[in-house]
Amino acid sequence: MPNHQKGDQASDQILSRLQTLHPKSIDLTLGRIERLLGALGNPERKLPPVVHIAGTNGKGSTTAFLRAILEAAGFSVHVYTSPHLVRFNERIRIAGNIIEDDQLQDALERCERANAGEPITFFEITTAAAFVAFADTPADIVLLETGLGGRLDATNVIAVPRLTAITPISMDHEHFLGDDIESIAAEKAGIMKAGVPCLCAAQGSRKVERILKKAAEDLSLPLMREGKDWFMRFKGKDLSFVQGNDALALKPPTLAGRHQVQNAGLAIACARALAPDFDIPDAALALGLKTATWPARLQKLQTGPLVETLEPGWELWLDGGHNRAAAEALSRHLRTWRDKPLWLVFGALNQRDPLEFLKPFEARVAGLRCVGIPAQENALDPAQAVAVAEKLNMSAMVSPGVVEAVADIQQKAGGEHGRILICGSLYLAGGILENNG
Repeated sequence: MPNHQKGDQASDQILSRLQTLHPKSIDLTLGRIERLLGALGNPERKLPPVVHIAGTNGKGSTTAFLRAILEAAGFSVHVYTSPHLVRFNERIRIAGNIIEDDQLQDALERCERANAGEPITFFEITTAAAFVAFADTPADIVLLETGLGGRLDATNVIAVPRLTAITPISMDHEHFLGDDIESIAAEKAGIMKAGVPCLCAAQGSRKVERILKKAAEDLSLPLMREGKDWFMRFKGKDLSFVQGNDALALKPPTLAGRHQVQNAGLAIACARALAPDFDIPDAALALGLKTATWPARLQKLQTGPLVETLEPGWELWLDGGHNRAAAEALSRHLRTWRDKPLWLVFGALNQRDPLEFLKPFEARVAGLRCVGIPAQENALDPAQAVAVAEKLNMSAMVSPGVVEAVADIQQKAGGEHGRILICGSLYLAGGILENNG
């Protein structure tokens, strides 16, 4: 996760202490958080209706669309997402607003006291803090994004959510979830609950489809699937959401990329599945797609010192996707960017294979500048990234940093205008947004 220490408030000191309570950053089990929540009086049982969202890619964007839709319909929404980009507070929205420092400090302190020094991971205890904060403030609904996996994720302590939703599943975090797609899908399907409707985006694998269908059958729950129960269809430049005999005309979402159309469709399907408890008019569905924001997901940077270095006619984009599926989604979007050459500024963590990320861009970019990630001890050596890029016949060089990379690309282009996409890591994206949001 990006470093949480981006301010000097007291909660930063607590967050630093909480990172020392367990020797591992990830250790999947529910026992520790169930113990802590019990000591706290089980705040997770005092929440409004919960929509629980799992998947590999698109969880955050789907959550952002659904939040925008619900708020457009006049509902008050708690939201829990991870990781953050600049400040930890971004993870917890209380009735529509990012949690204030004093409320975050109070929730963290209560969890720290109740935990009494027992081993617990950072994600587990901060998830408990989110539940504490949610229970303290009234709202109409909670949108809860899993951190990693599903079955043993700390968020999976909600006994009876109102809905569950699963975005596209692909290979990721194999060390924790299993080394084949079936194992990973089974872990994600672990958020399903008996009798609770589950909505699933279309999956790129029949194996995944079978796993999800079998899990739903075992729990006797209604399973609604993209491509069977609803569709998102393009009509020229516009869209329509089709469900049964109903077709809702829509403008494309403001979040860029064809993959965001799929995420928007899942959010609309979830919103409709909340009826009759939640009255969400079609106008709110359309407005939600127009107003949803989710930083560092194909975000065009408009302000900041880095943008000020651009020559007229150049564009600067940022994306925090970091696995093969995210790179493939970005690569598909490049088909709409043929009017200008595309250059990449790439930085990643050393736990990930750069070939997996860069291969979808093969023969599609004018050049690549590889950078390290400041203050990140697990950053990939840029020279290694260059070696991988060269195997893909990409023109690649090491740059000392992003500022130098952007300047060098413009000089190398020789007066031709282009687009620059900074990509490869949420850590890298967070550092850029800190000064160029």
